[in-house]
Amino acid sequence: MAITDEFKSDFENRYNDLSRTLIRLMSEDSRISIFDLSKKLGVSRRTVKLKLMALEKLLGIRYTIEFNEGALGLTSPHLIHVRFTEKPDWDYVKKLLESSYIPQLAVVTKGTYDMFIYANAVKGSEYLYWDRRMQIMLSRYGVQWRPSDLAYRTFGYFPLRNELIDKLDMSDNYKNILKILNSNSRSTFSSISKNINMHFNTVAYNFNKLVNAGLIKRFTIAMDNPNSLSLMSIFSKYTLSENYEADSAEIRKVYVNSGIEKPIINRYILCTMLVGSHDFFATGVFDNAEIAKTQAVNLYKMIMKRHSPKVDYGIIEKVLIGKLPLRSVDSKKNYNVIRWDENPNDKFDTA
Repeated sequence: MAITDEFKSDFENRYNDLSRTLIRLMSEDSRISIFDLSKKLGVSRRTVKLKLMALEKLLGIRYTIEFNEGALGLTSPHLIHVRFTEKPDWDYVKKLLESSYIPQLAVVTKGTYDMFIYANAVKGSEYLYWDRRMQIMLSRYGVQWRPSDLAYRTFGYFPLRNELIDKLDMSDNYKNILKILNSNSRSTFSSISKNINMHFNTVAYNFNKLVNAGLIKRFTIAMDNPNSLSLMSIFSKYTLSENYEADSAEIRKVYVNSGIEKPIINRYILCTMLVGSHDFFATGVFDNAEIAKTQAVNLYKMIMKRHSPKVDYGIIEKVLIGKLPLRSVDSKKNYNVIRWDENPNDKFDTA
């Protein structure tokens, strides 16, 4: 089954190579200086600043950290698929979510489900308590709560909230530096020093310690929900058969093929394998809701039809808490692949 050219995007085509390269560089290292960006792009620093401001406005870019969640000691990564039989009071739902450090991202969707949540915790028992309490507190709306363990992230990442960083087992100095960088990863050592009343050299020393400890995978970018495009998330559940690996390989071609050599944003910004209520989750970027359904849901069903897939989809309408991930990297290089029939003991990373 061939992958066609149908993934080309009007959104992508509106932006020139300068925009694409700038977003790619910031996605790979958001701490890169304006001077270095100017040299790499071959334009003036003023041009870089103006272009970056325009892209920040367009995409709601936020500068943040991609953490190594496993190295931080976070043991309970879950994705939760939520439906309500009655329309909830979203302000109430938001307050519930904000009252705990465990939910990292909560998104309102329109489609076959109403919300998804990414959650993680320092202790499994804390996650369990939060999970049960949320179901009880949302029961007034006839909640259908379907959590799945995040088993293996194949592409992308989840931004973390500073409330979770406060719960980590590390010194307050480390926490304070991480929280500032998580809110704005382009913060200078001087601004961090003034913000937390720490000597410049001490900030630099602790920064290097954090990086060398492997707690940070990269300094990168996230986004607020942009108005210029549609984001759709899908959950799927299927029945495995002997043909699964071949069909899965065909799906992977879709996820690493943007239809454009240098996309401003990867078509799929997040893909992860799940265990539990669902088997797979992905978030993709599209020009509009109809294209999202045609190019993502229908194509997925077509490729995986031998496995009787049940696919739920939701157009992202609003972020209740947290930040949306953003990716503009070499998909083929960064897409992590395992065979379902291999021994994964040394390959799984629940970060």
